[in-house]
Amino acid sequence: MDTPEFQTIWEFRVPEGARDEFASHYGPEGSWAHLFARGEGYLGTELLQDATDPERFLTIDHWLSQDDFETFKTRFAEEYAALDARCEALTAGERAIGQFFTP
Repeated sequence: MDTPEFQTIWEFRVPEGARDEFASHYGPEGSWAHLFARGEGYLGTELLQDATDPERFLTIDHWLSQDDFETFKTRFAEEYAALDARCEALTAGERAIGQFFTP
C-alpha cells in the first residue's frame, strides 16, 4: 500500500515592501526549499498569494511522508532556526494552518 503524501501549510502576512524578498526565500526555488531539499523525502514547495488580499500568502511544503518531515526537522533544527530568524522581519505575521495527507 502506498503512503499518502504529506504536506505542511503555513499562512503569512507580508507587507508590500517585503514581498519580493519574501518570495525569494519562500518560493519553490527559495532559501527554504533549498534547506528542505537537504532532507530525504522532500518533494517541493508551492507559494500562493491570495487573489483578493495581496498581503496574504500560503506555503505548501510537500513530503513523501510525515516521518521524512519529522526526521528533517530533527536533523536540521539549527539551520531551520537560523533561517527562520533571518526571515522573521519579512512578515507581519505567520500561522501554521496544519499538516495534511493526500487521500
